[in-house]
Amino acid sequence: METTRQNKIARLLQKELSEIFLLQAKSMPGVLVSVSAVRISPDMSVARAYLSIFPSEKGEEMIKNINANMKSVRYELGTRVRHQLRIVPELKFFVDDSLDYLEKIDELLK
Repeated sequence: METTRQNKIARLLQKELSEIFLLQAKSMPGVLVSVSAVRISPDMSVARAYLSIFPSEKGEEMIKNINANMKSVRYELGTRVRHQLRIVPELKFFVDDSLDYLEKIDELLK
């Protein structure tokens, strides 16, 4: 169960990461990256961000690219939240494939 502070920090990180990826995605036409959820550990040291990537075929490639540029993403996040957080949590990115799962279920039900 997440505390109120964890929820507030998770929402802040989700908002700021969404803006960062929006600016970076402008350089890659045809790719849409959105942050669907952020979960933060109880000690506020690790944040797991779930990314929804369209088209989904490029998902794994994008996650590898983002993980390769992790330091720059964390630095940018740190400059944006420096007045709200003392320590920027370590970031881990995962593909959120819930939309693909929903489409698969819809096809099976038809």
